[in-house]
Amino acid sequence: MSKILIAEDDLITSKIIERHLREWGYRVFLEKNGEDAWRTLEQENIQIALLDWMMPKMDGLQLCRRVRAVRSDPYTYLILLTARASTADIVEGLNAGADDYITKPVEPAELRARLMTGIRIIELENRNKRLQKKLEKLAREDSLTGFLNKKNIQERLEEELSRGRRENRPVSAVLLDIDNFKLINDTHGHSVGDQVILEIASRLRGSIRRHDHIGRFGGDEILVLLWHAATEPLRIVAERLCRCVSQEPIPTDAGPLQVTVSVGGASSEEHLDIPAQDLIKVSDQALYDAKHRGRNRVEIREILE
Repeated sequence: MSKILIAEDDLITSKIIERHLREWGYRVFLEKNGEDAWRTLEQENIQIALLDWMMPKMDGLQLCRRVRAVRSDPYTYLILLTARASTADIVEGLNAGADDYITKPVEPAELRARLMTGIRIIELENRNKRLQKKLEKLAREDSLTGFLNKKNIQERLEEELSRGRRENRPVSAVLLDIDNFKLINDTHGHSVGDQVILEIASRLRGSIRRHDHIGRFGGDEILVLLWHAATEPLRIVAERLCRCVSQEPIPTDAGPLQVTVSVGGASSEEHLDIPAQDLIKVSDQALYDAKHRGRNRVEIREILE
């Protein structure tokens, strides 16, 4: 049910409009002056506001300007009620932020038509906002796992390292790579490979803290950022991440597959000023050590001067 505000100091006019609006299924709020109308707009999610041009404490034009200056989300469709019908008056009202106007006395058919126009515009605005949020999400996230994509996990690492320098706290980076993932794709197909990645993503997501971050760094590489994690906590978390993947076979369309990951990590504990790319590079070297030493294991590298 759409919420509509009537800000009108003339009791008869406001009651007539209210009766029509309630008959048409709207939820109505009545105010007699601009200041009370402003408070209602602040407190309620009003879709449409019918504002009398001339009313006490704050007139319709002043109220329009205030709404547009400080309130943009959610958008409120503003209709001025006025006895003025000159082109100059209409332009002044629209320039103040009004979306439409209705001249008094108000004709019910015209009122209903203009309200329906306002509702359509509000619905279009809401659809555009939902689409914008979806596009922003797609720009941030990996489409398969829902993790941050490579660009954004790298940016997050830079932010966390900067924060770590300010607060004198370490940040750790953990790189995971699925062992023999090419063989899984070549043997069972890429759809099974995607199922493996999705299940591993789910297990990893459930094994990190709420304030840590996780991103898909490559095809089968995942980067985990651990806030306030020195070398020993890093090792504990890395071992947990390794185990959560290997402890149970992964169900797929090709049947359950025993899958493991190799894990490499590094902490900024002794070098808080390390650049993000260098921390990733050391973690990648540790990951190479884990692969070289047999896979399904964790290797932690210290950062050298």
